[in-house]
Amino acid sequence: MHNDSLLMRRQHVLGPAYRLFYEEPLDPVRGEDVWLYDTQGKAYLDCYNNVPSVGHAHPRVVHALWQQAATLNTHTRYLHSGVVEYAENLAALFPEPLDTVMLTCTGSEANDLALRIAHAATGRRGVIVTEFAFHGTTLAMAEMSPSLRPVTAPHVRTVPAPLTFGNQDRGEDVAERFARDVHLAAQSLRESGFEPAALVADTVFASDGILTEGRGVLSAGAQAIRQAGGLFIADEVQGGFGRTGHWWAFQREAGLVPDIVTLGKPMGGGHPMAGLVVQSPLAESFGRGQRYFNTYGGNTVSAAVGKAVLNVIKDEGLRERAQDVGLHLRARLQRLQASHAAIGDVRGLGSYVGVELVAPDFPPRTPNAALANFLVNELRRRGVLLSTSGRHHNVLKIRPPLTFQHQHADRLVETLGQVLADSACGIEGTVPGADKSSQRRRTF
Repeated sequence: MHNDSLLMRRQHVLGPAYRLFYEEPLDPVRGEDVWLYDTQGKAYLDCYNNVPSVGHAHPRVVHALWQQAATLNTHTRYLHSGVVEYAENLAALFPEPLDTVMLTCTGSEANDLALRIAHAATGRRGVIVTEFAFHGTTLAMAEMSPSLRPVTAPHVRTVPAPLTFGNQDRGEDVAERFARDVHLAAQSLRESGFEPAALVADTVFASDGILTEGRGVLSAGAQAIRQAGGLFIADEVQGGFGRTGHWWAFQREAGLVPDIVTLGKPMGGGHPMAGLVVQSPLAESFGRGQRYFNTYGGNTVSAAVGKAVLNVIKDEGLRERAQDVGLHLRARLQRLQASHAAIGDVRGLGSYVGVELVAPDFPPRTPNAALANFLVNELRRRGVLLSTSGRHHNVLKIRPPLTFQHQHADRLVETLGQVLADSACGIEGTVPGADKSSQRRRTF
């Protein structure tokens, strides 16, 4: 009754645009490492939240926040060594000539600022993104985030994500196809009176279904947009800070150097913090024409938190752990795939993993969103938290805190296997909101 009352109060005061996870909403009150605890004290294995990237309530991050908040909290218009040191430490993790840091509060702001820099540098407005991308919630970002709403802005074009699963790409190199699609999108922009300013690519293609397998895809896209006179903006808001076993997901392609890299989500380990790293000539060109200031972006508390997160990743070997645990997790999921035809693909890099669910009794590789929804909700009931991704919402999205270990991966896979087995024995899966009279009993 208490949860029903809270739900009604939330709906009344926050309005209909907000969404909750799960058919039975989760009400966590405490987090520790890879665990969330609800109001009844039940523990949930968090396999989804990459915002608390170094684990929920990491003591070193909490201490850095408390210590700096108790001392001084000001903005970037004052000179402060902590802010400068953080920016230096962050820039040192990037290849030259990515050497200039600009700080914001959210990934949306970081992508918005990157687009402003691209506009200033090129004098152009055209933008190219993938077909189901998400880049933020500002007006400019919502216009180029087709996972939020259909793209109608005349200066935005979408290109297919670089799929490596199914029949779509057989007989054609995925990188060549991606480059060709970027060229065609640039041509389409010109025909509508918009010269291309930038290709903005989520470097793990998270909303498109977690696509990290295609070799040379990002490099091919970068080359194509530069040939068209635009910039390559690598959106690392989801893939960055050790998630893929590299500091930055774009580093899986040797020699690739974006013009701008945007950062967010895991940057503050749960604290609202984001920014970008840009090549200095672009920053200087932008700075000559306009000033930049963000009241909270780059405040002294955020700088202390960000520095603590970087140190924890380094000191605890969390990049290496993400790579090791990710390999273990994907291997176990692939073994599960061998006994469940509904698992069409297991893919990913580091501890960012996607499990594609298909309907084997229909045309080959038909996306199975009903099964994905059923699994996510049943796993939640059994104490494991996941979500979905992809145009058809049929990809299980696994991106736990970087402190995830082998035993946590084993629990995830074992619980998923139990749910799949129980489903095959007759648990019914339904599509939320569907006409129940038209639903048939499903065995997955």
